[in-house]
Amino acid sequence: MTTDRESERATHRETDREILRLAVPAFLALVAEPLFLLSDAAIVGHLGTPELAGLGVAAVVLQTVVGLCVFLAYGTTASVARHLGAGDLRAALAQGVDGVWLAVLIGTLATALGIVLTPTLVGAFGVGAEVADHAETYLAIAFLGTTPLLVMLAATGVLRGLQDTRTPLMVAVVGNGLNIVFNVVLVYGLDLGIAGSAIGSVLAQVISAAWLLVVVVRAARAHDAPLSPDRAGITAAAHAAVALVVRTLALRACLLVGTYAVTRVGTGATDVNVATHQVAITLWSFLAFALDAIAIAAQALTGRALGSGDVDGTRRLTRRMVRWGWGSGLVAGLALAAVAPFIGALFTTDPEVRELLVPVLLVAALGQPLAGMVFVLDGVLIGAGDGAYLAWAGLVVLAAYAPAALWAATLPHGLVAVWVAMVFVFMGARGVLLSWRARGDRWLVTGATSAR
Repeated sequence: MTTDRESERATHRETDREILRLAVPAFLALVAEPLFLLSDAAIVGHLGTPELAGLGVAAVVLQTVVGLCVFLAYGTTASVARHLGAGDLRAALAQGVDGVWLAVLIGTLATALGIVLTPTLVGAFGVGAEVADHAETYLAIAFLGTTPLLVMLAATGVLRGLQDTRTPLMVAVVGNGLNIVFNVVLVYGLDLGIAGSAIGSVLAQVISAAWLLVVVVRAARAHDAPLSPDRAGITAAAHAAVALVVRTLALRACLLVGTYAVTRVGTGATDVNVATHQVAITLWSFLAFALDAIAIAAQALTGRALGSGDVDGTRRLTRRMVRWGWGSGLVAGLALAAVAPFIGALFTTDPEVRELLVPVLLVAALGQPLAGMVFVLDGVLIGAGDGAYLAWAGLVVLAAYAPAALWAATLPHGLVAVWVAMVFVFMGARGVLLSWRARGDRWLVTGATSAR
């Protein structure tokens, strides 16, 4: 019995090391990603308020486009990891190359449409002429970086699938450094204004994408994997991506519904409520980076385990990662609760916002352990290639959460009620649906190819 327990402990330690090996660099890279726009904002903000507002409008458009294409990283990670687990590194890299080509195709189309539609996209925000002019200037140039950004997503997915999260971290850190240098030189040194900021960001994105591509291409050549586009492989990757796009759209729609409920519904739609909600969402999103890092590890490890045909090992791995999710969420929740009375001072001098922020953050803190579990199971099922179920689950969650959030906004203390709905309906429904799926066997498809 003692030997069995020691063996189990040794297995847990090995699993924990693998999770940390993948999750820690992934977390640091995830945190580094928003710094592109944050550094742009810090530099452009000194040009003037209209320029900063224009950057804000452009950033929303760009983040939406890139956010909808996150499947290029998630789907590629899962498929590459499966082939790796099956012992076919050549096929893994071939699959990764197909994902990169899909990114090029989508990026080219998005760039062309984005540049043509820039005035229309900016006009939809209804901002003044000066702000709109700055937004159009930035966005028209920034769209040239769409293809490099999407290539970065796909190449990062390839490397994660190969169990390498350190290289994307190095690229993210260097890329952000270059972005700051280019922005300062072009905006102030060459006096190009907001256009210089956009050019600097595009240059940094091109260099980062090229770096990741070099790593992937070298690996492909070393294992004799084809580099030319394969129509069947690209089509298969695009087909698998549809479900992940639906999932992402459904989850983003939930967040938009919550914001709409706070800003437009009920008698509590005041500036104080809107500002408080924005601060709370910002903090929630930051904590999500930490929890999502474990989900990225789950994608890579689950795909590899199923690719090798190890169903029992996949079950053990899932249980262990769920514990990591709960534990990380508990730590995040305790930390958020501890700083809730004080952290508002970092964002605003308004005493009403600071006061209202405390109960909202305490509700958000209660939801962190559940969020940790949800993110991990989401990563496990993405790694298993169970995109179709995730798409349907996302739509069910949206159908449950939307009326709950809209109703909550009409209650006394509507903002707090909306956050209660977010924790217990939005995250709760996701937790129930993902846990139910994980307990079953239909997602445990072994071999190099997952069920579509």
